[in-house]
Parts: sequence; C-alpha cells; structure tokens
Amino acid sequence: MSAPTWDPQQYLRHADHRTRPFADLLARVQGAPARIADLGCGAGNVTALLAERWPKARITGYDNSPQMLEKAAAHATDLLDFAPADAATWTPGEPFDLIVSNALLQWVPGHTGRFPEWLAGLTPFGTFAFQVPGNFDAPSHVLMRELAQSARWRDRLGDTLRHADAVHTPEQYLNELTALGCHADVWETTYLHLLQGEDPVLDWVKGTGLRPVLTALADDPGATDAFLTAYRALLRTAYPATPHGTVFPFRRLFAVARKPADA
Repeated sequence: MSAPTWDPQQYLRHADHRTRPFADLLARVQGAPARIADLGCGAGNVTALLAERWPKARITGYDNSPQMLEKAAAHATDLLDFAPADAATWTPGEPFDLIVSNALLQWVPGHTGRFPEWLAGLTPFGTFAFQVPGNFDAPSHVLMRELAQSARWRDRLGDTLRHADAVHTPEQYLNELTALGCHADVWETTYLHLLQGEDPVLDWVKGTGLRPVLTALADDPGATDAFLTAYRALLRTAYPATPHGTVFPFRRLFAVARKPADA
C-alpha cells in the first residue's frame, strides 16, 4: 500500500467528532511534561490541544504529509513547531517527557516494533500515549475492502487498503507495553457519532480510510465517480439515515504507558 495523499480540509470536516478521542486519551496522562512529541500531528488541530493543556511545554508535531504540515503551520508558536517525519523510521533525537500519537499507528505496519525505540527516548517516568481506530471489521471498512477486491476493481485496488490486522487487540497492546517494563493503562470505547448531512459516513471516510482509494484513482475522475457511486449505495444500506441524523458507531483503542524511573 503506497502512502495516501491527504486533504486537510476534508479531514477537518468532522473535527469535533475526531478530536473527542484525543481529549479522552489526554485525560489519562498525568503530570506536566516539559517536552512533548506529537507523532502524526496531521493538520495540527489536536497538537494545539496539547499546548492548551500544557502551555509551558515545548511541543513538536511530526507528520509525513506535506499537505498536513502546511495546514498545521498555522498553529505554530514560540513553543509549538512542526517537522516532517515518518513514524515508520522516526527515532527521538532528544529526551521527551511525553510521546503521543492520535489515530496514526494503523498506517504503520509493524508499529509495535517501534515501541522500544520510542520508549527509550522517554525521560524517567515519561509517558507514551496513543489512540487508534478499532473499527476495521465495521461495515464502513469491510464494504470498502470487498468493493476494492471485486472483479471490477481488483486489478487497480486489490492491495490498496488496510486489513483488519492493521491494529492489534487491547490485550496485545497491554502485553507489548508491560513486557517492555511499562505500567500500562489500556482500554477501548465505542463512540456513537450522530452525523448530519447527506451521505455523512462517506464524507467521513473520504478524510481518512478512503484516502488510499482516492489516491490510487486520482488520475481517473470517471473511475473515482464509479467507485464512489457503488460505495455510497452500500453505505446508505449499512448506515441508514434517521430523522435525527446517521448513527456511525466507531470503536477506538487507547493506551497510556508510563516508563519506570530505572528503565
């Protein structure tokens, strides 16, 4: 799967719903970190929340999308900056009190293999906190994969999308983090987002999960329209509109791991 091209404006269309899991993650982070890394900062809107929570901290947001970093630059201050980096290879170049990642690791194959280096870059009692979507077996993703692997699209899109193993179970994350000597708090939550507008689930996934398809078909507007038309019909059945909006259940996995002083 090649790296998708990101559209910050599309991603931010559901910013309120997308931001809530990050706020829930931060609520479990203790202390007052002085040096923070936001790995996969995206458009910078959640990185700005870090600055609100810890206004004296020096914060760097890292991302591998030029489009996202350009948008994030609007949030920069004397204590908050942004830099290009790929989580698949990023290693802390200095000690951090907090390394946080919001809805990124599902894009990084083998991401648990990066945990030892990231934890090594933490100060004693430092914290590694992350949140990932756990909805790869939800209709929004299953239907997308099935359509991409159908006879019409298999040759162009068959290996484009992530599979259900893009993230691990909460138990696996707990085991990985405790095996590395951390005190770990791992949990999951299913949010019931009530989305508004026409085809809101399609609008949501256009900002995230559908990006690989939109990138692969970017040079063929006719094919893009054909795929979206078929996918839209499937989503309307899977997520029917109600008089009050469209209910979009979204499971998320969370982990807050604290490094011991003698690690």
